[in-house]
Amino acid sequence: MNQTILIVGKTGQVGWELCRELSPLGRVLAVDYPEIDLANADSIRAVVRDANPGVIVNAAAYTAVDKAEAEPETAMKINGLAPGIMAEEARKTGSLLVHYSTDYVYDGIKSGPYVEEDVPNPLNTYGRTKLAGDQAVQAVGGAFLVFRLCWIYGARGHNFLRTIMRLAREQEVLRVVSDQVGAPTWCRNVATATALALQRVRAASDSGAFSGVYHLASSGRTSWHGFASAIVNSMPETERKCREVVPIPSSAYPAAALRPRNSALECAKLRRVFGLVLPSWEEALPMVLEEKAGSRFSKSAPPEQGCSC
Repeated sequence: MNQTILIVGKTGQVGWELCRELSPLGRVLAVDYPEIDLANADSIRAVVRDANPGVIVNAAAYTAVDKAEAEPETAMKINGLAPGIMAEEARKTGSLLVHYSTDYVYDGIKSGPYVEEDVPNPLNTYGRTKLAGDQAVQAVGGAFLVFRLCWIYGARGHNFLRTIMRLAREQEVLRVVSDQVGAPTWCRNVATATALALQRVRAASDSGAFSGVYHLASSGRTSWHGFASAIVNSMPETERKCREVVPIPSSAYPAAALRPRNSALECAKLRRVFGLVLPSWEEALPMVLEEKAGSRFSKSAPPEQGCSC
């Protein structure tokens, strides 16, 4: 069996963790822009064919949600078309494609957590392009795993956790949206779950038997305000200026792209098929903060236009 694993999007939050978590499983080749240009089909094909991997893990995406409203064509090339091209190349060689999607494929009007069978109805360009990528992968018909993620964050990169901690050191009062609900998910937990799922697939006689869409997110749910409050409260008072986190409605925080009010994902299918359950967001947060406190990467961040998930 071909043990080479190609990771696309090595500078992103999930991609960086994947480089570490997947290394025990085989020879890892990790690329990002400009080594691969996801807006260029020829570039994608050339990189994949040169690597000749047994597994392709696409952790790359155009993730600037608001900016995508002004750059829909670029977002579609990277999020919608590139995954389909990778799927085509994977099918030609009998490789497995792992692709990451998003909770933003849903409109957020459901009262409870979304399941994989719920009909997607994205509210913004980012969500529409990501859904197009999901559909492209499925249409090719090879062996694939599509993992839909929710509110990814970590100790490095550009994310909500790092933003709130910076603002808490600068401002006495933070105003944070309280009417959007989801499950903050540590990028390392995503990478670890991916590694475990790959081991299960490799042990099976038919890797295609696992093909499908899976929700992969932390247990529990909270609002952005709840998440921000937990972050601020975890900071020593001597290290923060913030004394109050005020809840505000989405209407008080205007943005170019609409966000779903409910991003909660039900992960029962992941548990049933792979036996995997991610820790709750409350359990994961202290671990991320501990890592961040001692991480030499705490001040690094991937390029805004770079491949990240």
